[in-house]
Amino acid sequence: MVARPRKRASSVAVIDIGSNSVRLVVYESMSRSLVTIFNEKALCGLGREVQTTGLLAKDAVIKALTALRRFRALCKIMKVGRVYAIATAAARDASNGPEFIAAAEKICGCGIEILSGPREARLSALGVISGIHKPDGLVGDLGGGSLELIDVKGNLVRTGVTLPLGSLALQDASQKSPKRAEKIVKAALTDVAQLKAATGRNFYAVGGTWRALARLHIIQSGYPLRVMHGYSIPAAQALDFVRRLRRLATANILANIESIAEARQPLLVYAALVLEHVILTAKPKTIVFSTYGVREGLLYEMMPTAQRMQDGLVSAAQTLNELLSRSARHAQELSDWTDRFVRVARLKETEEDRRLRRVACLLSDIGWRVHPDYRGEQTLHLITNGNFGSVDHHGRAFLALSVFYRYAGLSEQNEPPELVRMLVTPAQVERARVLGALFRVAHLISAARPGVLPATHFSAKERKLMLVFEHRMVDLVADRVGSRFKQLARLVGKSGSIVRR
Repeated sequence: MVARPRKRASSVAVIDIGSNSVRLVVYESMSRSLVTIFNEKALCGLGREVQTTGLLAKDAVIKALTALRRFRALCKIMKVGRVYAIATAAARDASNGPEFIAAAEKICGCGIEILSGPREARLSALGVISGIHKPDGLVGDLGGGSLELIDVKGNLVRTGVTLPLGSLALQDASQKSPKRAEKIVKAALTDVAQLKAATGRNFYAVGGTWRALARLHIIQSGYPLRVMHGYSIPAAQALDFVRRLRRLATANILANIESIAEARQPLLVYAALVLEHVILTAKPKTIVFSTYGVREGLLYEMMPTAQRMQDGLVSAAQTLNELLSRSARHAQELSDWTDRFVRVARLKETEEDRRLRRVACLLSDIGWRVHPDYRGEQTLHLITNGNFGSVDHHGRAFLALSVFYRYAGLSEQNEPPELVRMLVTPAQVERARVLGALFRVAHLISAARPGVLPATHFSAKERKLMLVFEHRMVDLVADRVGSRFKQLARLVGKSGSIVRR
């Protein structure tokens, strides 16, 4: 798809110096829905020996500083507006951490905030809040050096705790013995208040090694989406999986897994071990994986309150609407138009149903530049695999189906892939069909131009729905408009007709 050019706001970058990886992420702008334009990591293993020696390993320091030089050069080439740098467990715990940070600051050309454990936990929680719609549960951020645990509910963040249970830290402290590591984990998780408050709620898993576990589960289970963010597993199923993975690791079967970085493979067993005992101790209902964490939380914290309160999914959809639709204003009129239809047709909607319908309106015209034969298929993939948050996988599939039906039509020959339909209930499929049919009527009437839909109205009498055209728009009435509206009416169990006023 070819997007209209638009003025780019100043980009912002975060350099994240972790215990296992050193990463640069550049975002298009400081917006509510952060859009990544560059993301690179170097697996340096700074925290590899901190537990036993108290020091950052010399070779790891050299790797990290080399990576930071590249990151500084990249930021200059990309003309990044603002650069923020943070460091976590390894840098704060090692006795030679200050020396390393001084060298790193000189290379980066900016100050580096060494996050305390509680602050790291808070930023992880804010990251989850920025990327998950109305979260409710316990955030667990597993890094190389530490595990942060903190309770979230909506926008509320409670007191967090940090534990020396990062994958590298466990590998080091246990001398690469999973049995010793298990004793360390059990002892550390005993009587942690945050875990007791998570019973029956969600556990939000943050961190690269836990994401690697999720990637393996997606591949092995044949799950239809490869989108990591928002991927969820019932806790009982996750428990079985991590136990099976630990057995495979013991048998050395996990080595050379192509989908997992080689440097991260030895750490999988420790990540699985921690997640196993979190599940056993906290007894959460569901494990939800989040790609939003400390970096996103850092930027979210800096935003004005009004910006933080925006809906992240709506913000992302508005951006796509502005970039890809023929008229951004038409989408808002379409949202109001569908509001009126739902009210007149007396369709039942939850608050989340209404939210997704309005987002679908923003996305309903983003495929117009694609060849007509492929618009449905292309928008289906664009939405289901879109790089945005604040929506679960079921919501993604519903949005994608709604816009798919808008382009592909409602005949049996135009059914979307079964793998996508697996993510939604039959009731959601029917709602997507109704919404797609609404879009097909609206876009046919208006040609996606603003000012047209407000001149049409809905009325109902018994089991009959009517689409009323004001006098100034009656020339837009055509047989094709009538047939599409009758099809829409049938989907909601009514007959339909066009009225000229």
